[in-house]
Amino acid sequence: MLGRLIDSLDDPAVTARVMAALEDTSIPRRVAEAAEASGRSPADTLAATVRGFLDTASDDYFVQLIGIMNRAPDPSLAAMRAILEKALPHATVAGPKEA
Repeated sequence: MLGRLIDSLDDPAVTARVMAALEDTSIPRRVAEAAEASGRSPADTLAATVRGFLDTASDDYFVQLIGIMNRAPDPSLAAMRAILEKALPHATVAGPKEA
């Protein structure tokens, strides 16, 4: 099921549903910020982030991901949340601007 979801992330409608399901987190904002910084669409950014993370994640993280999925009522959504929480940059706090 997760594999099918990842394969379908190129579809903006699927990405929109994932983003809506994660609305209660900072993830949609962080995807939008990463998309703006990279000049790509949010759908492309989300798909590239997830796939890039899965291509480079350690065995330890995959074991953690399996545990997260096993405990979740919606394993695919839980996996997406965990991947994006780990892979997306958090907003940096800007210091005062110099005049």
